[in-house]
Amino acid sequence: MGAATAVDGSGSGSTARPPAALPGLKLLRRLLLVAVVGTGFLAVVVLLSSSWRYSSSMLPRVPAPDVRLPAPAGGGKVPLERWARGSASAWHNLTDEELLWAASWRPGVRRYPYRRTPKVAFMFLTRGPLPLAPLWDRFFTGAGDARLFSVYVHATPGYRPGFPPASAFYRRLVPSQVARWGEASMCDAERRLLANALLDPANERFVLLSESCVPLYGFPAVYSYLTRSRESFVGAFDDPGPHGRGRYRAGLGPEVTAGQFRKGAQWFELDRDLAVGVVADGRYYPKFRDHCRPPCYVDEHYLPTVLSIEAPARIANRSVTWVDWSRGGAHPATFGEEDVHEAFLRRLTAPGKDQGNCTYNGQPAEVCFLFARKFAPSTLRPLLSLAPKLLGYG
Repeated sequence: MGAATAVDGSGSGSTARPPAALPGLKLLRRLLLVAVVGTGFLAVVVLLSSSWRYSSSMLPRVPAPDVRLPAPAGGGKVPLERWARGSASAWHNLTDEELLWAASWRPGVRRYPYRRTPKVAFMFLTRGPLPLAPLWDRFFTGAGDARLFSVYVHATPGYRPGFPPASAFYRRLVPSQVARWGEASMCDAERRLLANALLDPANERFVLLSESCVPLYGFPAVYSYLTRSRESFVGAFDDPGPHGRGRYRAGLGPEVTAGQFRKGAQWFELDRDLAVGVVADGRYYPKFRDHCRPPCYVDEHYLPTVLSIEAPARIANRSVTWVDWSRGGAHPATFGEEDVHEAFLRRLTAPGKDQGNCTYNGQPAEVCFLFARKFAPSTLRPLLSLAPKLLGYG
């Protein structure tokens, strides 16, 4: 019995060794430990996978293209770049909150895994009809490749455009809200246009236009000028007078001081990185929206001020849209049919007073303006007639 007591360990002073069969038990325990650890690791992987699927399902629903992509010849995988193209229609069911969120994403990998052709997004902020659309359609025809540009139209709610399928404006109306001159709703509309254009990953440059704007050069020249520029075109200057710093509001501080307050034209052009920053801005924009009230105008001060603070080396401090302020008043001159003649268009496109003195990528440039406004609907006929000879398209 003493030996038995020693074997099962009940004797406190026993020095007997375990039988030779017990090493197999140790091996079994190790195997069980490995199995438990492995099971736990697999459980973690499953949980992480489930979490990723769940978070992905919470993304706002961006509309799929309304045309079916043809299968590649001979079968096989559809190229990634086909899935990266923008939708054939600009309409969607996103709220503004969802839209701005979806548009604020930046790829963590800077290099695109497909052949990306940079596009210029032409964003039209209009009350309704686009009377000069036939002229713009001739301009866009000069691109020769629809993959080089995209069009977006923000109009008064209720507007129903009737553009034919062959038009660049066909189905390019975005979900819009009322935009009133002098109010923050005007800048809301600009950010809404930017956000819609950012949903297309191919869009690289973003230019804001109105229904009264006309292109001064053919598409190839405009495309090259914008896509090769190292700067974005935003006017920003310090006006110490009542129409500049006199519009500053204390509520803009401490983010913006009176000395940082800038003024510029509403008609901007941005590269993609700056455009993402504008739609994602939760620091400056709420301040301007809540405190910049007439005679402080958000569309004249928000971008010039913020970009002068955050990215001064990345803006050219000028617009690429020409306007005539020589007649005085709160608004620039409007041109009618009688104003549009050969001498007038030559004046706008030739180096000189109207093109002004500017730099492009750090060098003196003969071309400063790519677009001009404000042109009345009556100018369509003479513009269509003169554009082939003087503007390089049509």
